[in-house]
Amino acid sequence: MTDSLTDAQATLRANDRGGYTVPTARLYPFQWNWDSAFVAMGFSTFDEDRAWREIERLLQGQWADGLLPHIVFHAPSDDYFPGPDTWGTTHTPPTSGITQPPVLATAARLLFDTAMHRGDAQARMAAIYPALLRNHRWWQQARDPRRTGLVATLHPWESGMDNSPAWDRAMARVPTSTSTPIRRRDTGHIDPAMRPREVDYQRFIHLVDCFRAVAWDPARMFAATPFRMADPATNAILLRAEQDLLVLAQRFGTAPEQAEIAGRIAGLSAGIGTLWNNRVGLWTARDLIDDTPVEVGTSAGLLALFARAASGEQSARAAATLTGWAGRVRFLVPSTDPASPCFEPLRYWRGPVWAVMNWMIAEGLDASGQPELAARVRADTVALIDAAGPMEYFDPTDGKGAGGTAFSWTAAIRLLLAN
Repeated sequence: MTDSLTDAQATLRANDRGGYTVPTARLYPFQWNWDSAFVAMGFSTFDEDRAWREIERLLQGQWADGLLPHIVFHAPSDDYFPGPDTWGTTHTPPTSGITQPPVLATAARLLFDTAMHRGDAQARMAAIYPALLRNHRWWQQARDPRRTGLVATLHPWESGMDNSPAWDRAMARVPTSTSTPIRRRDTGHIDPAMRPREVDYQRFIHLVDCFRAVAWDPARMFAATPFRMADPATNAILLRAEQDLLVLAQRFGTAPEQAEIAGRIAGLSAGIGTLWNNRVGLWTARDLIDDTPVEVGTSAGLLALFARAASGEQSARAAATLTGWAGRVRFLVPSTDPASPCFEPLRYWRGPVWAVMNWMIAEGLDASGQPELAARVRADTVALIDAAGPMEYFDPTDGKGAGGTAFSWTAAIRLLLAN
């Protein structure tokens, strides 16, 4: 085993907190939703029991209505803001009140496909399946109540891409006033030049205050929020997850459940088609409050390929767009179009390369008939991690590692790429 793979396994072990994995020590000291889905896939390459346990622990945070929160606070820590008191939810264990991109069904299917003939995989998957189904029902009921075929993101944190330029215009309408004192911890651990700005946090917390004031009721949140976006990444990840859930339903579900999932797949497929932006050459977000498309390209705009939701013409155009980006940076895939005035190579989701995005993008490129470009994305990802270690993200211009160190989902992707 190479040193980088040994390091990746050691990173996951070191970040294990007793059945759940923190993204990295101190900076993110709790269990994060989509991080843990990727972590489970990473563990599946060398410790299947621990992979199942990661998913099972995450599902301890699921609400009765099916919501899978973006943070589960299994144990107290003063290293992160906002903590449980700011969220003010009533779940046990404490959780946040918003969600994240639903990678979990995709992770569960990958784990089951790997382990279905070993041990207690059948029983563990059978126990998990109903929770996945409840979560996907929640997405439609809570985030697409009008049945448009597109689910809404109500907070930038829900996208997982907190300060993406895709949110700039919509976030400008969010007030900066808050009823919660802001006590950021992240900039005590990481260079502030790599993190969202103070004004971003003021708006982030204003939205938390807004949702807490309506007691986290989905319908009231949907109506009250000044930020309501159709995110191409969230919708594509959900579509892919529905496809994977349908495969699981054929073994663990009923015929009516299979028909229900197929119906959501059809609706999402049509909805994502409306996000294609011919001017940008990618799928872009849409502001659902004033029905305005975003005109900046981000790595999120490539994930329709991961969901198998692209026509041949769209796939070719998206690949050409990515090839154009490759001429401006050393490493793919920057999180923002490097030709955009919004591009910042070291600031969180405004430019850096993220290994988890690269894994999904490479999978999508392969599925859409672009194997050479997929190989380039995978090779760049391996080169970045092997040179800098499993950092949170990487500068696409020179490969410098940035953000948190010993980062769990980056380690997980390195293991997946070797597997």
